[in-house]
Amino acid sequence: MSPKQKVPVKTFDSALAYFRAHSFDVQESAGVANQVEVRKNGCGAVLARTDDGGIQYGYGPGCLLGGKIATLVDRGFQKFLVAGEITIAATEERLRALHDFQEETALAAGHPDYYNLALGTVSDLYLYDRLKGREPQVETASESH
Repeated sequence: MSPKQKVPVKTFDSALAYFRAHSFDVQESAGVANQVEVRKNGCGAVLARTDDGGIQYGYGPGCLLGGKIATLVDRGFQKFLVAGEITIAATEERLRALHDFQEETALAAGHPDYYNLALGTVSDLYLYDRLKGREPQVETASESH
């Protein structure tokens, strides 16, 4: 696809048809209208219908831990999956599954393919502890004289 071509816009219903035809587990979100949770290969996302009939992420995508969609946290030296009280190291296998899941859900939803996302898995949160406690000191006007 050339840079000038637009990504075809998908509807919520066409995305759901894609998910069902491609072995995703699709469940209606309990108590929430126009929202579904899709799961495949140990990953999941909550998708919502927009006012114009399109589709957007409500939560995720992420790996599943204890039945919940985990947040991917980059701590500088390693990535972790965090879901509630559960925190585990993100393995290559899980990161690869998450990357594949993100690509496939983006394709089904008609979301554009961005360069940084195509390179690999992007974390939800970055917490680099090597800078903790080294915040810059703010000098007040009275201290500078």
